[in-house]
Amino acid sequence: MYEYDWQTMLMKIILPGLRETIFMLVGSFVASVIFGFLLSLVLITTDPKGLRPNRAIYETISVVINVLRSIPFVILIIAIIPLTRLICGTSIGIGPAIFSIAVAGSPLIARLLENCFKEINPSLVEAAKSFGASDWQITYHVIVKESIPLVVSQMTFAVVSILGFTAIAGTVGSGGLGAVALTYGYQNFNDQIMYSTLLILILIVEILQISGNVLYKKIK
Repeated sequence: MYEYDWQTMLMKIILPGLRETIFMLVGSFVASVIFGFLLSLVLITTDPKGLRPNRAIYETISVVINVLRSIPFVILIIAIIPLTRLICGTSIGIGPAIFSIAVAGSPLIARLLENCFKEINPSLVEAAKSFGASDWQITYHVIVKESIPLVVSQMTFAVVSILGFTAIAGTVGSGGLGAVALTYGYQNFNDQIMYSTLLILILIVEILQISGNVLYKKIK
């Protein structure tokens, strides 16, 4: 067991871990939103009630999403280590962590966005069709734009979930507050570090949730 003074603990351990967590959170959330959004567009378009129904494409993507979502992240991040090494050249560090989290986060966001888009009143889509709008115009100006408030609400939930993924990723060599809590807190029997990282994670979640709620109210 090692004891640290507060200055050393803050400057040399906690703040670097916080910086790594923020990098992982931002990078993986952006990547997950990009890929999840693209997947959700394909799902909503090829849905049996979509603009271009295609059962084969819809069911294939849906099954892949369900499989990835059903695997606990701590198992998934280990299972895809060979793929992570192939893409990133290594399985340790912030870059591989962002890739691994994006693999888990993209299906989550795709499903959340799909549900948001399905909440749009079908009569709006029919009205747009009657005016001769193209599929792209209907998708962007009707389906996506009309669902923005609900999307903001769901993305708040998603970013909090991805924050949890970053903590798990830290336990398998990716750095961040998860690694700090495990290495310097739990394994070193240091309650100060353990509960300090816990408090910081709680504060981050509260900031994200409050910011999401404020944005949702403004947009709505």
